[in-house]
Amino acid sequence: MDWYVMALKKYAVFNGRARRKEYWYFVLFYFIFAYAFVITALAIGTVVSGAGEGVRILVGLYGLAMFVPSLAVSVRRLHDIDRSGWWLLLQLIPLVGSIVLLVWAAQDSSSGENRFGPNPKDTTV
Repeated sequence: MDWYVMALKKYAVFNGRARRKEYWYFVLFYFIFAYAFVITALAIGTVVSGAGEGVRILVGLYGLAMFVPSLAVSVRRLHDIDRSGWWLLLQLIPLVGSIVLLVWAAQDSSSGENRFGPNPKDTTV
């Protein structure tokens, strides 16, 4: 949870690097909270008619609020493997782009300092 909070503190920081741990913990808690909102929306929607709409709006607001932090942590993750953040545009290519980005997100950091800054493994917890 600390890594999720750390990524949220860097809400719109697109420079620097993010280690695998920061990226994957952010993704994990992002989906945990999103699914919790969806399950709550379904539960409330079946018990109280009309209340599900309000919770669905909260789900949408959560997704909207997390758009910039998820984009920022993804760009910093690409920086960690010495790639430009513009590579995120690969997601526009159906299936193939997402697979390539998934493989890159799973790669280890480039060793030492790169053009985006020092290795975060050397400078953080």
